Amino acid sequence: MLSYWEKQSLLQYDYIIAGSGIVGLSTAVSLKEKLPAAHVLVLEKDVLPTGASTKNAGFACIGSLTELLSDLQTMPAEEVIALLQMRRNGLQLLRKRIGDEYMEYRENGSHELIGAQEEHTLTEIDRVNALLRPLLGGEAFTLVNHKIAGFGFNNQYVKALISNNYEGELHTGRMMRCLIDLAIAKGVEVKTGCTVSRLEDLQTGVRVVVPRSNGEEIGFMARRVAVCTNAFARELMPDIDLQPGRGQVLLTNVIPDLPFRGVFHMEEGYFYFRELDGRVLFGGGRNLDFEKEATTSFDLNQEIQQQLENRLHDIILPKHSFMITDRWTGIMAFGKTRQPVIRFYTRNIISGVRMGGMGVAIGSAVGEQLSSLLTE
Repeated sequence: MLSYWEKQSLLQYDYIIAGSGIVGLSTAVSLKEKLPAAHVLVLEKDVLPTGASTKNAGFACIGSLTELLSDLQTMPAEEVIALLQMRRNGLQLLRKRIGDEYMEYRENGSHELIGAQEEHTLTEIDRVNALLRPLLGGEAFTLVNHKIAGFGFNNQYVKALISNNYEGELHTGRMMRCLIDLAIAKGVEVKTGCTVSRLEDLQTGVRVVVPRSNGEEIGFMARRVAVCTNAFARELMPDIDLQPGRGQVLLTNVIPDLPFRGVFHMEEGYFYFRELDGRVLFGGGRNLDFEKEATTSFDLNQEIQQQLENRLHDIILPKHSFMITDRWTGIMAFGKTRQPVIRFYTRNIISGVRMGGMGVAIGSAVGEQLSSLLTE
C-alpha cells in the first residue's frame, strides 16, 4: 500500500517516457532544454536499457550504397533524402550534446565490400552521388579497389570496395553513459526495473501503470507520455505497425597486426563489422532467416552465429587466426519503409519507435521531434 506522502509527492510528473535508450533519453533531455522546470520521468523495464541502444556496433551511418539503392526501391527519392537529413541532424545534435571526445566519435568514413551478386550496383554510384550531393556537399561514394589487398580481404569474394566518405564510428557504451549523466544533470529522473504494463489516457492526463513485486500496482500520472521502447512498443500499443528484428553480434580476441581500421558494410548493410581495440566486432545476419529473427527474444541463433564465424574465416580474416570472446544480440524494429513512427497514438500518448536500425544516427533528432509533440 502507498502512503499519503507517496501519493502526494512521488507519483505526479509533467512528462513520462517509457524506455531509457537513445530515443528515450534524448527526448527527456530535449524536454528539459525546452522546459527546465518540468518534472520528467524515464521508466526502464530492465536494469540496463533493453533493445539495441547498448548492443549495437557503434556505427554513425548515413547508409551504404546498396542499402540506399534498396531504400530507393521502396521509398520516393525525396523521402530517402529526408531520412538522410534526419540522420545527419541527429548525429550533429548528439555530437553537440556529448562531444566527440567523450564518446570517441571519429568520422573517417566507411567501406562497403561488394560481392559478385552486387557488382551491378557499381553502375549506380554516379547517380546516387548526384542525388546526395546537394545534401552532403561532396561525393558520397568512391570506388577504392586498390585497398582490397591491403585490408587482407578474400579477393575471390570481394570484387570491389566502395568508400563512403561521410560516415563515422563511436563508442556505444561511452555514448550511453554520457546520455544518462546528461539527463540526470538536467534533472531528469530515471527509474530502472520498472516495467510499464499499460497506459490509460484519461484525456486530462495519462495513468502509467507499473506492477510491483508484491502484486500491487503503482499508477504514475503525467500530462503526456512518450513511448520510446522501439521493438517492444507492441506491448503498450498492440496495433502499431512494426516488426522486431534481432541482430546477432560477436567479438574476437585482439588480433595482432590487424590490417584494417574503421567500419565496414556487406550485403545491403545486413552484415557489418569494425575494428574495436584491436579486435573485430562482426554482426548482422537477420536476412539469413527473417522469420526466426523477427523476435524480441535475446537468445543466440546458433546457425547465424556460425555463418558470422564462417564469413570471418573466409572473407574478412582469411590470413588470421582468431577466437570468439563475446557474443550478444540486440533487438531492432523495422517496417515496410525505413521511416520511424513518430505520431500521436492517442490524445496524450505519443510514439517514437521503429528506428530501422538507425537509432544511433536518428535517435537525437527523433527525441527532439517527440519533445515538440509532447509540449504542443
